[in-house]
Amino acid sequence: MVQQFIIHGHHPRLLLFFAGWGADATPFEQYRPQGSDYMVCYDYRSPAFDTSALQEYEEVNPVGWSMGVWAATQVMERLARDVAGGGLPPEVGCRGAAKKGQGTVPRVGRSIAINGTPFPVDDRRGIPTATYHGTLEGLTGVSLHKFLRRMCADSQAFRAFLEVTPRRPLEELREELAAAEAQYKARRAEPPRKRFKWNLAVVGGNDRIVPPMNQLQAWQEEGTPTVQTDDAHYSRPLFQYYLQDLWTNS
Repeated sequence: MVQQFIIHGHHPRLLLFFAGWGADATPFEQYRPQGSDYMVCYDYRSPAFDTSALQEYEEVNPVGWSMGVWAATQVMERLARDVAGGGLPPEVGCRGAAKKGQGTVPRVGRSIAINGTPFPVDDRRGIPTATYHGTLEGLTGVSLHKFLRRMCADSQAFRAFLEVTPRRPLEELREELAAAEAQYKARRAEPPRKRFKWNLAVVGGNDRIVPPMNQLQAWQEEGTPTVQTDDAHYSRPLFQYYLQDLWTNS
């Protein structure tokens, strides 16, 4: 997993954003959450996450989008297990933060999932299996262009997105899709664990990538409060709010 700081001013809190499949930091570099450092995570071919990057913060606020919701869920669960397993002081984690420099992890503040679920390949709670495999098996430059168009609400939004479209190689994107499914299946085969609970899920009613009804089903089962909007899968106004404006007076 790639972890890229957009803001690293040593603020006491960190906005930790997990982007979607095929992404890099390019579409999200413009946002400036006030009083917060800001990191973008992407490329889920490997689940590896460097937790040392979080040790200087008193609070971390995870935001996930699309497949990033699943990736963030895995990362936050691992952090919680580190705390519960005794590798970190018991007062650290969701109940409180250690002081900077103590080599621990911060408390979790707000956590927001946008147009995604913890179940990336799921006929009821994520992207339907046939759709997922169709994307993987038929991935070409042309099909990727069509996929990106479906992410956007209209032609105007698509043209704007093309100005900041990630430029990762197709083979990387193919590997990422295959790896994400393999990781998800492996996790399902393991003994049940306590899953990370999101504070809020944002469901775009015009999402043509992750079916809105599947998102709602997933979050109902998780017991997570939801906000329904009219947005498409990719929406600049959503990111403007949840990656910047929300934190202005927080």
